[in-house]
Amino acid sequence: MLSMSALDSLFLHFENEVSHMHLGAVALFEGPAPAEGEFAEVLAGKLELLPRYRQRVRWVPWGLGRPMWVEDPHFELSYHLRHTALPRPGGAAELRALVGRVMAQPLDRRRPLWEMWVIEGASAGRWGLVCKLHHCMVDGISAGDLLAVLLDPQPRTPASTPDHWQPSPEPSSASVLAHALSELASGSARHLRQACALVGAPRDTARQAITLAAGLSSLRGLLGASTARSLNGPLRAERQWVQARGRLADVKTIRHALGGTVNDVLLAAISGGFRALLLGRGEPLPPELMVRTLVPLSLRTHDAHGIPDNRVSALFAELPVGIKDPVERLHAITTELDALKRSGQAVAGSALTALSGLAPPPLAALGARALARLPQHRLQTVTTNIPGPQQPQYLCSRRMLEIFPYVPLALDVRIGVAICSYDGTLGFGITGDGEHATDIPTLADGIEHELARLLHRATPTRLVPRTRPRHQPTPVATTSEIS
Repeated sequence: MLSMSALDSLFLHFENEVSHMHLGAVALFEGPAPAEGEFAEVLAGKLELLPRYRQRVRWVPWGLGRPMWVEDPHFELSYHLRHTALPRPGGAAELRALVGRVMAQPLDRRRPLWEMWVIEGASAGRWGLVCKLHHCMVDGISAGDLLAVLLDPQPRTPASTPDHWQPSPEPSSASVLAHALSELASGSARHLRQACALVGAPRDTARQAITLAAGLSSLRGLLGASTARSLNGPLRAERQWVQARGRLADVKTIRHALGGTVNDVLLAAISGGFRALLLGRGEPLPPELMVRTLVPLSLRTHDAHGIPDNRVSALFAELPVGIKDPVERLHAITTELDALKRSGQAVAGSALTALSGLAPPPLAALGARALARLPQHRLQTVTTNIPGPQQPQYLCSRRMLEIFPYVPLALDVRIGVAICSYDGTLGFGITGDGEHATDIPTLADGIEHELARLLHRATPTRLVPRTRPRHQPTPVATTSEIS
């Protein structure tokens, strides 16, 4: 048995009937789709390296401890591995509609919290793989680490590996409760030792206190600024999903010519996309208008790669959608992010998360569920960047061509954007509420167009091709349409 961290359990408690807290990815591969048995054999041979994939959530009696991971004695790989096919013509619109339907459904909490869907019938001789993993299992970085276990840098079929796994006996309710109470006692002792250590190092304590105070002060800025209001509101369970594309080399060219970091350029592109979206909605765009975004920051150290959990803090950045000029928007983002990094806001966010671990588990769970249902207009979106491998990867001897992430929605945030880099490409995955954000293809087009505009300003003598029009939004199906 292993108890979840405070942050891991927070994502589990955040989940409700309209916010399903699973991350995901949509990968496209060349060639025909592997047969059901072929992919199952490859995946079965990797499960020894992915023990969390055979563990399910076990609740502590009366909520006296955080949820625990225990081995599922009834684990069946066939339940988690699904096969389906796109309707003809199998193009981008059909793929987007299918991903929206798959992601609109919650994962079964009675089983390990993941699924993989092999998608046949994609156009141009391709097939797809849709992955769903609950956020209580992984953050974006560890999700990428887990996917990397399945991929191979060479086009070869792994040798068949016998699976000798046997589940541990199902723990009784009494043993689960005893384990939880023991962890509570050891956790209290650990916090007391940490407090004593701080008292014994007053200079370090003062330095940390100053950093934390500065970070908390910057968080108070969330109460100000003029923000776009149509991006917030009650959610539906249905989801819309679209993708946008870019090239890492173009982003680096922009960065070298116009300044900033790779992340600054990506946020500038997303700012341009939101500006296009709001213009399409007929919203007024005064110069001071902002779209406030949560930007997760990984706290994962090198020795923690491959461990399935959440190790993140966050910054709250303001995308200057009211600024007309794309280069001015980029410079404004660079200036703001430099200030945010110096402000200690990420330290404050990490400290607040750590403090939540001191709350009694029943109170922490109640608070998380209440927070998930409270209306809010201070945060409009989330933007997360996940670095991927920069060399070709293969699955079942078939080359992965592209990968696009999926980010869940919660807290009245109707649109989220995730980016994944792979082999020189950038895949933007954009999630929208199925009723109130059906116009997110405009956002996707705006991101691609903004990258083209910035590249043109960075290389004015270079001919930048125009972004081709995107398909119209496809009808969004309800969760009952997939069994």
